[in-house]
Amino acid sequence: MRIEPSKLNLKDKVVYINRVAKVVKGGKNFRFSALVVVGDENGYVGVGTGKAAEVPEAIRKGIEDAKKNLIHVSTLETTIPHGIVGKFGAGSVLLLPAKEGTGIIAGGPARAVIELAGIKDIRAKSLGSSNPRNMVNATIDGLSKLRTAEEIAKLRGKTVEEILG
Repeated sequence: MRIEPSKLNLKDKVVYINRVAKVVKGGKNFRFSALVVVGDENGYVGVGTGKAAEVPEAIRKGIEDAKKNLIHVSTLETTIPHGIVGKFGAGSVLLLPAKEGTGIIAGGPARAVIELAGIKDIRAKSLGSSNPRNMVNATIDGLSKLRTAEEIAKLRGKTVEEILG
């Protein structure tokens, strides 16, 4: 099910800008690649990359790409329903629920995704690669796998009490 970005009030955050060079006969061609996260701070978040000769153009392309890759994040009040490890490439991010008032305890790239997803209280730890691209995608992977007890009960055709036992 595709999420329609035009209906959401999306904010964007540039996580990482990298200068890439292509060596050609006449010298080096420089371009910029941008890693951008978009979200409405209310359960929807997406990540995208853009590459162009100028930084603003790369960011614009990144935002467009991120809008195509939106996911919905299941939340439980201000935190996440359960702990989970998101994986992407060599990067792993451990996401743990936290009590209200804890705030966002997360490093750089993972923090950007969590803030724009609208989660207020969470603990996150990067395990493995600290590459921003891998960390962001691992965080998105973890958040996309989250399910509330109500969602699981509905899938299984049971009540929440039966599942929580």
